[in-house]
Amino acid sequence: MTLEELQSRLAASPGVLRVSAIASAGPDAAVFAEEPKALAAALGSKAGMIVTTAPLAENSTDSRLFLVKEPKLAFSLLAKALAGQPAEPLIHPSSCIDATARLGAKVRVAAGAVIEAEVSVGDGSYIGAGVKILHGVQIGARAVIQAGAVLGSTGFGFVRNSETGEYVMFPQQGALIVEDDVEIGANSTIDRGALGETRIGRGTKIDNLVHIGHNCSIGRNVVIAAQAGISGSCVIEDGAILAGQVGISDHCHIGPGVILGGQAGVFRGATVAGPGQMFAGTPAEPLKNFLKSLARLRRLK
Repeated sequence: MTLEELQSRLAASPGVLRVSAIASAGPDAAVFAEEPKALAAALGSKAGMIVTTAPLAENSTDSRLFLVKEPKLAFSLLAKALAGQPAEPLIHPSSCIDATARLGAKVRVAAGAVIEAEVSVGDGSYIGAGVKILHGVQIGARAVIQAGAVLGSTGFGFVRNSETGEYVMFPQQGALIVEDDVEIGANSTIDRGALGETRIGRGTKIDNLVHIGHNCSIGRNVVIAAQAGISGSCVIEDGAILAGQVGISDHCHIGPGVILGGQAGVFRGATVAGPGQMFAGTPAEPLKNFLKSLARLRRLK
């Protein structure tokens, strides 16, 4: 759906002020339905707007219907449009922002956030409570950084002295670039590059408790679920999906559109490719192969 369609529908339904679950919807709420049972419940509710598809609602003439191709997406866009501006101040007085940091228009910075020297934050971004953005990090427009995240920390790169066994840190002085429309979950950490850069591509969504190591290149519209860990110098291409607790060793390459199932593991230097294909297990292999291996293992008992 287009922005114009959304705005037109909201203008035609001025009483709709929020989104809601069907069970708790009132005349001021929009709900959505993607299957017949949900639509029946929605039609029987007091909701002021029902977002659904034309095929699903073909026998209904209810004036509350808002017919779209993707109800869940339209519902999410409605929620965003109805949210409006928060009541909290744009820059919380307890935040600590270096004088050399550059904040765009309508940037919100919550309580206790720290923004160090030479950081740049694009228009309309949100920096959550207790976030730490270390020196020189670049954040694009409309980014959302949830509470407790740390961006631009020192990477975990050490060189071993073969004579003494001691470890010396390799220089960790590169950049971290976060492009537009990226969301980073609570308590996630992303290291800066060593000599080059770490980059998070436009539209990528990162869940809570995710770690991304130095020199990683994360493509556009990548989804990374909670507790995933990505070691240094990995490439994750556009549209890839990493489920919870995925572990990726250093210098790996995950191809565009690849799906790594929960707790999948990728060994050092490996390449995983196959758009839209799901991989599982450790080492990660195509799901069909993994299930066959699992079946054989169980037959050994």
